[in-house]
Amino acid sequence: MENLRAQTDAKIEAGRQANPDFMKGVDEIIEKAKALEQGKLAIKVGEKAPSFNLPNAKGTVTNLEDLLAEGPVVVTFYRGSWCPYCNLQLRALQAKLGEIQELGATLVAISPQVPDGSLSKDEISNMEFTVLSDQDAKVAKAYGVAWEVPEFLAEHMRVDRNLDLEQINNGNGNILPIPATFILGTDGVVKWNYVNVDYRTRSEPSAIIEALKDLK
Repeated sequence: MENLRAQTDAKIEAGRQANPDFMKGVDEIIEKAKALEQGKLAIKVGEKAPSFNLPNAKGTVTNLEDLLAEGPVVVTFYRGSWCPYCNLQLRALQAKLGEIQELGATLVAISPQVPDGSLSKDEISNMEFTVLSDQDAKVAKAYGVAWEVPEFLAEHMRVDRNLDLEQINNGNGNILPIPATFILGTDGVVKWNYVNVDYRTRSEPSAIIEALKDLK
């Protein structure tokens, strides 16, 4: 199986071939976001991670402290099941889930989607890790990874993809998380993180596994 970077690079290249003008616009938005250091407020290694109580697809609330009582926690923020890059990431994480669990860690994926929609598409319903709903993006904000969607991308979602984020996210139509991953020790402190405002690039599962090994 190709690593995640190879898969996302292939998806980016396919997008450039299919819609070069759109991808050029995305490139410009990402470069501007990086120049403004968007994502710099994300919680850093050595800082205490904010707690959360969030529902899963069945409405059952998951508490971070309960997870930490069982071992390290890998928290990854993704945009939603409608995002092809997110789906590549979640499938790659699912493929490595056994190794993550063997290292005593729990994997939690958080998106703004409503609970009854978070697990409905693109194989996410078959994932064996916990998927939680952060509809108002409060947890994403607490972790410093909330991003106001530029109008260029919002229009693309509305017009080209027929996506109504306000409906998908139960009223939140303009805030999405920067795709980011945090490894929390049992003390709730961030031991490793990956934050990149370019939503087309994600943390490699193998890097997460190596970081978990270092905790041992």
